[in-house]
Amino acid sequence: MAVKNSELIEAKAKILKAMGHPTRLFIIEELAHGEKCVCEFVDLVGHDFSTISKHLSILKQVGIVVDEKRGQQVYYRLKVPCVLNFMGCIEAVIKSEADCRMKMIA
Repeated sequence: MAVKNSELIEAKAKILKAMGHPTRLFIIEELAHGEKCVCEFVDLVGHDFSTISKHLSILKQVGIVVDEKRGQQVYYRLKVPCVLNFMGCIEAVIKSEADCRMKMIA
């Protein structure tokens, strides 16, 4: 594998790893509806402030979200909303697998 291609594969894997946690997937899907502050995620997810902040930090490090500080609050939004297209693709895979299993049972 060429060095350039290897670096691209590593970068993709890093993003997928960041997305590979149920709480972070939930955060991404919630941000599809608009920006939210950390406190809103604390209420929605039920984790403490520091845990939510850590999840958001991981998503920010790989470039999925951006933040903006307003007073005491930090608001997050999707930096690249096209990540939601990937979510739709994942859902299509899940549906396809479920359909195959149903055909096998029938």
